[in-house]
Amino acid sequence: MGQAARSDYDLNLDTPREAPSKAAAVLVPLVQREAGWQVLLTRRTQDMPTHAGQIAFPGGHVAKGETLYAAALREFEEETGIDKTMARPLGRFERYETASGFNITPFVAALDTPFTARPDPREVEAVFEVPFDFLMRVENYQRQSLQWQGRERYFYAVPWNEHFIWGATAGMLRALAQRVARQSKKEAPT
Repeated sequence: MGQAARSDYDLNLDTPREAPSKAAAVLVPLVQREAGWQVLLTRRTQDMPTHAGQIAFPGGHVAKGETLYAAALREFEEETGIDKTMARPLGRFERYETASGFNITPFVAALDTPFTARPDPREVEAVFEVPFDFLMRVENYQRQSLQWQGRERYFYAVPWNEHFIWGATAGMLRALAQRVARQSKKEAPT
């Protein structure tokens, strides 16, 4: 699978890498609303074995014989209760490697509306939306740190209202924001 283009290690160059990462895939669901495009996110339950209480994209591990995109869709449906046929694929962007051992491929999809989220209460505490325009402004991302395994660990965060989006989710969103900014510069008239 190779090394991811972005990772938790980008801000933590002195942190030793874990064993080879496990393949994972997430869906970055976009929803067209009257106020503009929104990104659908989840808040994980407090009793999850990893990343408890964190904000995340719907997604997870890739089962044997499953494609990355099929895994993202399966996990999206399992976690949010939204039928996966509501997602229309738009593309994918740079893989992201986490310090917790996952090599995540993010896929972007537009969701047909209307839909009703019925989150799996074992995994997802809440499903909510954040304006895409807000998340695509690189200046909204903060570099923060915390103590983890005896050393200071840096990460990106993008607080929005009562939601604190940080870690891999913020890292992937920031990577997408940078990509969108680069693309906008290329397409700008001179």
